[in-house]
Amino acid sequence: MQGWQEFSEIQPLATKMLQQSILKNRLAHAYLIQGERGTGKKQLAKLLALTLFCENRQGVEPCMTCSNCKRILSNNHPDVHWIKPEGVMIRNEQIDYLRKEFAFSTLESSHKVYVIEQAETMNTHAANRLLKFLEEPTLQSTAILLTDNSHAILPTIRSRCQIIDLKPLDEAHFQKTLLELNVETLDETKSRLLSALTTNVDEALEMHEEGKIYEIKNVVIELFQVLMHRYDERFLFVHEKWLAVLTDRAEQQLGLDLLMLACRDLIRHQVDREQPLTFFAEDDELFEQLIIHFTNKQLVNMLRLILEAKQKLMQFVHPTLVIEQLILQF
Repeated sequence: MQGWQEFSEIQPLATKMLQQSILKNRLAHAYLIQGERGTGKKQLAKLLALTLFCENRQGVEPCMTCSNCKRILSNNHPDVHWIKPEGVMIRNEQIDYLRKEFAFSTLESSHKVYVIEQAETMNTHAANRLLKFLEEPTLQSTAILLTDNSHAILPTIRSRCQIIDLKPLDEAHFQKTLLELNVETLDETKSRLLSALTTNVDEALEMHEEGKIYEIKNVVIELFQVLMHRYDERFLFVHEKWLAVLTDRAEQQLGLDLLMLACRDLIRHQVDREQPLTFFAEDDELFEQLIIHFTNKQLVNMLRLILEAKQKLMQFVHPTLVIEQLILQF
């Protein structure tokens, strides 16, 4: 686990702001940490919790070795609560459980922390319950909400949180970092693809080792082949291949991310062939065929449709319907 000094190398502004608040003992009661996937939201939330509970803190730096630090690092501290979506959303019962937990006194300290991952997935009732909780904290507590899309958070919740913006990380630098790990089978092409999806080393390695990302990439490649050579079969392809391989909402989102990267490669090379590729390989024969087959206008429209589809998935529209509508509009 990196400390503040290491984290400042990737998010200097957010680090400086929080360090000053810690040193002046002026931490807000609620934070909304927003940033793209892989920018370090969970890492920052855990680092803040470590700093608050560490028994041997030096300035702002947690020791990482005391009992509190070890339990936070292993997600086992009784006064640090993590809430994640159950299925596709954060439900009323989860927020009610949190409120009940915070109604009791702390077990070991005078402070409690709760972290809500993917806070944008709260349904309306859960968000309203959380809002009341933010307005009437029962004891000294710190709320940390994490989101990729702060605009999907209720304005009334946003207004009660101090917003921390995490900037996108440099893909080229992260790709170099991955290659320097000397992981077997992780070559330049794969590291380039991973670095376009995340800039978190642990997440990138997990995606690589699991291998699902490469299976989904092959499905996206096959989709382009269908669009180019068997256009009338695209609806059949959705059910026989896309939905058979991409079986849940998270995988559907990843598939759309990869589809966007492919379209981005094509658009960039139509404008400037010196642009580096992310999805396709430099010597990919299919890539050259697609550049000729699709016009720039078609590709830009595909990007627009993909973004709309991603938004629908986040709004819990049925994935099958979303993908059917998307590919039929290509």
